[in-house]
Amino acid sequence: MSLQASPVEGDGSPSGLGFARPDAASGEATPAEPRATLPAPPETDLPGTVVAGTVVAGTVEPGCGSADPAAERVDARGMRAWRGLLRAHAQVTRVLEAELEETHHLPLASYDVLVQLTEAPDGALRMSELADAVLLSRSGLTRLVDRLVREGLVERRSCPSDLRGTLAVLTPAGLARLRDASGTHLRGVARHVLSHYSPEELELLGDLLGRLASPATDSGSCGA
Repeated sequence: MSLQASPVEGDGSPSGLGFARPDAASGEATPAEPRATLPAPPETDLPGTVVAGTVVAGTVEPGCGSADPAAERVDARGMRAWRGLLRAHAQVTRVLEAELEETHHLPLASYDVLVQLTEAPDGALRMSELADAVLLSRSGLTRLVDRLVREGLVERRSCPSDLRGTLAVLTPAGLARLRDASGTHLRGVARHVLSHYSPEELELLGDLLGRLASPATDSGSCGA
């Protein structure tokens, strides 16, 4: 979710995701056709693997995060947390998007790209690195960068160490646009997210969500 503060100081839904729903009447998931949308009951093991809100016949295998079978369970408490995370992300990003569009005619995805570039050394990233860095959808990133190039906010350059590679580079106009929009974005983040928590809760929230995020990696060479 693009809740990242712009590094410029002094300036300024999930789609296609299903949810497993407990069967309140029977208290358990009713087996039907394979891949039927039949969730597990609260506080019980899933009878199969949940994929995009559907129950797929089979045994739940331990995931890479834990070998504890209990970690492979989705109970009512876990589903409430998961759905709450998705709902909050969708709601907040919609509001932040609308504020940027209304005030600066800048989509949130474009703002995200400008932020990632301004944080990168020399304001430049390989396209593959940019795809890994953006906090919103990677889908259509090439077309998005093409549009930013046409607007003069980003330019493409060949990588000095590999002429087959392409760099996306922040332009002075892109930096100025980011400075202009960052105040609106950061005020929105403060209003719609941060104001709902105490400093102690924000510290805890950052730690909890940090468990889900993989650290960024740097390949150290130019490429596509």
